[in-house]
Amino acid sequence: MAGHLDTLAKKLALATLPCPAPTTYTDSEDAQDWTYGVPRTTLERLVHYWRTSLLPNWREHEQTLNALPQFTRSIEVDGHGVFTAHYVHKKSEDRRRNAIPLLFLHGWPGHFNEASKLLPLLTAPPASSDYPAFDVVVPSLPGFGFSSAPTKTGFALPQYAEFAHKLMLSLGYDEYVVQGGDWGRHIGLGLAYTYPKHVRAWHTNYPRSAGPPQLLRNPLLWLQHLVTPYSAAERKGLDRMQFFTNEGTGYSAIQATMPQTLSYALTDSPVGLLAWIYEKLVFWSDAYDWGDDEVLQWVSIYLFSASGPATSARIYYEIKHSGRSKELINIWSPVPLGLSYFPKELTPVPKTWARTVGNVVFEADHDKGGHFAAHEVPHALADDLRKMFGKGGKAYGVVKGKDGY
Repeated sequence: MAGHLDTLAKKLALATLPCPAPTTYTDSEDAQDWTYGVPRTTLERLVHYWRTSLLPNWREHEQTLNALPQFTRSIEVDGHGVFTAHYVHKKSEDRRRNAIPLLFLHGWPGHFNEASKLLPLLTAPPASSDYPAFDVVVPSLPGFGFSSAPTKTGFALPQYAEFAHKLMLSLGYDEYVVQGGDWGRHIGLGLAYTYPKHVRAWHTNYPRSAGPPQLLRNPLLWLQHLVTPYSAAERKGLDRMQFFTNEGTGYSAIQATMPQTLSYALTDSPVGLLAWIYEKLVFWSDAYDWGDDEVLQWVSIYLFSASGPATSARIYYEIKHSGRSKELINIWSPVPLGLSYFPKELTPVPKTWARTVGNVVFEADHDKGGHFAAHEVPHALADDLRKMFGKGGKAYGVVKGKDGY
């Protein structure tokens, strides 16, 4: 690690930044103009702070990350060999034998530490409360963080689901529930569809749908959609989805077509990696106040990952080019499903659209929060999971012998 830190310090010291983008803002407002992407003044400040403050004190940040109970084990995925699976495994504080096993799945540009604020809320409910307790497993997906990366083509949604499922089985959880956002949402659906005897319920903060209900496929929802006007929040969500489709999906097109070309920049340039990820952290959240330490620690997990910072981008390519994975994005599962709606999600769809995905037993609306709900508004997400799986919730007791109490 010392060698990596020395190399990083040299690259930051030698970084060459582009000229500022055109702006109609006054000089005092220039740092706020994101029209062309991350403003130079903002990135300049972050690079300086990274080099002069965070990097010299990196061991303190390392200790913070190492405070999470992290492990590795070997997981074999059919046709793709054995992976080193890195994961966090946080059991309920009072070691409840009835704690609910919950698999938390991140996406891109997330990672295992995205769940760090959520973990104490789920594993250590106040003694005076009637909250259920959870045992939480947070894997680094293959190619992310400190899990090894796929070396063969065709590692798509079914393989990510198989990896996660086999990890849970290896930990002794024959039945479990799932929570996921971003790609974790798609993998969660794949798990519910493929392993319904093991995945007893799933929840997502990323409600997605290919479109409104269809008459032949969802006749009751189609009728409901026909006679139910969109709420003000749903109309705003559709506007945001249109804006994101028009202005925010360039990264996805690149990572889904020529990820190797991009990988040279992300691997060789820590400044390029910072800009690529920081843009998403800011634009995909709901006015969240990102601290410099927070941002740079987030990016550092990608920089120091086991296979390099760019292998995570390949999930877009593999899923785009896998016919089976395209099917899994739009399948329906009878496994109980919970949906949490956050206003600054990337593609917020109306409820009648979102309900086409599965057997919805829980829904919750929120007035604040974006794409990184577990990090931005962890209490809101934890409360939803408590309501869905706690006493009185429609997913209470779905895991045999483990109701969380």
